[in-house]
Amino acid sequence: MTRPLLFTPLQIKDITLKNRVVVAPMHQYSAVEGFATDWHLVNAGKYAQGGAGLVIMESTKVARSGCGTVGDTALWDDQFIPALARCAAFIKSHGAVAGLQLGHSGRKARLSRPWEGGKPLVGTEPEIYDWDGWELVAPSAVPHTPSSPMPRALSHNEVRDMVGHWGRAAARAEAAGFDVLEIHGAHGYLVHQFLSPASNQRTDEYGGSELNRMRFAVEVAECVRENWPAHKPLFMRLSCEDDAGWGPAESVLLSRLLKAEGVDVIDCSSGGTLAHSPMDGVRAKKYGYQVPYAEKIRKEADVMTMAVGHIVHAHQAEEILQSGRADLVALAREIMYNPNWPMDAAQKLGADPDFKSVPPPYSYWLAKRAKSGFEGTPSTWNSGRA
Repeated sequence: MTRPLLFTPLQIKDITLKNRVVVAPMHQYSAVEGFATDWHLVNAGKYAQGGAGLVIMESTKVARSGCGTVGDTALWDDQFIPALARCAAFIKSHGAVAGLQLGHSGRKARLSRPWEGGKPLVGTEPEIYDWDGWELVAPSAVPHTPSSPMPRALSHNEVRDMVGHWGRAAARAEAAGFDVLEIHGAHGYLVHQFLSPASNQRTDEYGGSELNRMRFAVEVAECVRENWPAHKPLFMRLSCEDDAGWGPAESVLLSRLLKAEGVDVIDCSSGGTLAHSPMDGVRAKKYGYQVPYAEKIRKEADVMTMAVGHIVHAHQAEEILQSGRADLVALAREIMYNPNWPMDAAQKLGADPDFKSVPPPYSYWLAKRAKSGFEGTPSTWNSGRA
């Protein structure tokens, strides 16, 4: 039997992923004053134990002003390195590649956690630290929604300084032991805010024309690449369609520029500039609704892509790869629901009959069960019992 492409190793630069299953970065909003906790260790670790090839930890902020909530993880200071290093080491010890996403929330910062309402904070709420340093900044003084607080527009020099924050955070990610780094340029956060004409109304070299609006993203990529080892992969997540003046054609052009700066993979998502969620609308009702973005950029920008968005089934993921629509598939809520999705997919595709893709405490017992010939289902296990 031909080995499924989903479970064929992939080398990017000097890093080899054991399979093409990626855990997409998912905000946990569970840090304590920026520090990763046991929650992050367990959350990321279970995905490595479940057989994923690459586990990308959540958007970790490059500056204090970039924190979306009080629970965001941070990497604007060396003091945050050890807690993240603990997570990276655990991920790697169980056969997965450890990745980290770097981000800045821009005008979408300083909010309560989503399950607490996602409302603007006023500074007197519990858990808030360093309120004075948590300033709401953006490319332009344009609020996210009419009812959102007004951000302060970054000065030209502050924009240049912000680029440096990304580079220094990248160096810290390397010190923490991560082997893949992703720049968050999507979902209406700071990099994306510079890209969209709906949020960027600047008149200097960072605003106005399409290329000027791309300048910040390109400079961030350049600075990160300079501070991130040349032999390690660099990803960038884009909202390839935001329904606010930025679409697939612009994303193709930017992807070409990013590739020239050393970005290896474009992570293709959508939405975030406007008030509605990237998951809203008709597109979100379809499996793989964002896959066409990954396919278009892969073909037209000649760069590797990662598809994400309602990828649920093993055969669906395999078809995406076999048809050349993307090089990697990423899962978020589906793998949160089933952290052993990679192990399960490998069984369904016949790629790992001996469960060698998961750690020995799992593989030994599960392979033993498989060889026993037991074919019962959960619904029959208690049959005949009181």
